[in-house]
Amino acid sequence: MTTRLERITGQRLDSLNRIRAQGINPYPNSYHPSHTIKEAAALFEQQGEFSQAIQLAGRVTAKRKMGKMAFLDIRDGSGKLQFCFRYHVLGQEKYDLLKEVDIGDIIGAEGRLFRTKTGEITLQVSDFTMLCKALQPLPEKWHGLVDVEKRYRQRYLDLIANEETKTIFVLRSRLITAIRDFLNKQGFIEVETPVLQAQAGGALARPFITHHLALDEDSYLRIALELHLKRLVIGGFDKVYEIGRVFRNEGISIKHNPEFTLLECYQAYSDYNDMMNLVEGMTSQIAQEVLGTTEIEFAGNKINLSPRWQRVTLREAIEKATRQGDKPGIDFEQYPDAESLLKAAAKLAGAAFGGKVLELGDKPSRGKVIDTLISTFVEPKLIQPTFLLDYPTEMSPLAKRKPGAEHLVERFEAFINGVEIANAFTELNDPVEQRERFRRQLKERIGDEEVEIADEDFLQALEYGMPPTGGLGIGIDRLIMLLTSQNSLREVILFPQLRTR
Repeated sequence: MTTRLERITGQRLDSLNRIRAQGINPYPNSYHPSHTIKEAAALFEQQGEFSQAIQLAGRVTAKRKMGKMAFLDIRDGSGKLQFCFRYHVLGQEKYDLLKEVDIGDIIGAEGRLFRTKTGEITLQVSDFTMLCKALQPLPEKWHGLVDVEKRYRQRYLDLIANEETKTIFVLRSRLITAIRDFLNKQGFIEVETPVLQAQAGGALARPFITHHLALDEDSYLRIALELHLKRLVIGGFDKVYEIGRVFRNEGISIKHNPEFTLLECYQAYSDYNDMMNLVEGMTSQIAQEVLGTTEIEFAGNKINLSPRWQRVTLREAIEKATRQGDKPGIDFEQYPDAESLLKAAAKLAGAAFGGKVLELGDKPSRGKVIDTLISTFVEPKLIQPTFLLDYPTEMSPLAKRKPGAEHLVERFEAFINGVEIANAFTELNDPVEQRERFRRQLKERIGDEEVEIADEDFLQALEYGMPPTGGLGIGIDRLIMLLTSQNSLREVILFPQLRTR
């Protein structure tokens, strides 16, 4: 027994054969529209009437036939327009060919624009051409594809069916362009660094491993851009950035995708204070430029992106977020080792904090416990743009110590609406201390797959001298998720990672 989809596909194949039987190529090599639909409609509005013949092309999204007249809705990459087909204009042969045009087909048409009695701008078609015969039907109610799994797996259908999806990705492109423009005007140089690396460094993450056949060596997909960009600062590029894909072999969630787009930039003769100014200045400017405002709304929260953003030390934020009534919260400086801090953190679970569970794994390091306290108790409360400042040294092996507080480093993470969007350091440029930091972390986190491995080539480069430098990383996908008011990264990544069927 054939399914409904098989019957429709069969009917479309029959239509394809009938078209070919008339000597018509249903897949011609080219067609050259004179305007986009948006351009044509704008010209018509400006001129009041538009007497010259034009050529438009696009996909059929609706079809209404009334005797010897038919109306088709056609959509191209810029918008939608109604096309009018009349028997007395096209003639018998051409009008009969219209019977073979199905929703989803792509056609080109020539004609003149006019306005219908209902006020709709319409193309009066004098001739049309089949440009592509679609053998699969568009989803039912093509304008409302709501099957989330299908939307992500078949993004092309989502883009055809949901105009708001296309809008999100147009905004994504414009926002990334605005970021580039901002940095270029600040004197930064855009570069490209290797995706395949002999060693994955620059972050705490589990890498993807592949094998290079010609060299007969294992390689790693990069987990960060940092170490190669800092090599370039050492080489004399004082302001450098890259927007590129990085790969981390970890879980998938609404905030995580195994491959994502990362911006990293490094500025010589600066520190993490300069990076804070860069983040808030860039974010507010691109929002104003692309969205027309520095105030956005997300999940009912009105968020103001204008400088100056709130600045809070990590120590203060955790202590405040973990208070229970009159009892003070956790001051991590009072717990110098992982065991004592873990005991204090364990007491927070349960009814006092809404039944929150601390996911720490076996034998977590002190840094891991602090990171879990941040994600569990602090992050959800950071709705307005906020910089968390000054992290423990063991959490940031690539950051420089804070003067007067040797157990802390000059590092911040930026949060908006409970989501981390940026991470920045005053970069460590002491090669002796950098080597020792790597050695100590490797010793303390034996068996941990998320550990910073010493990169000997980078350490050697550091010995040639790197000026005081501020470094910044921004998760582009997360930033765009916030600026477009989406609840999931999958809504702003064209082809998110999914389990193979």
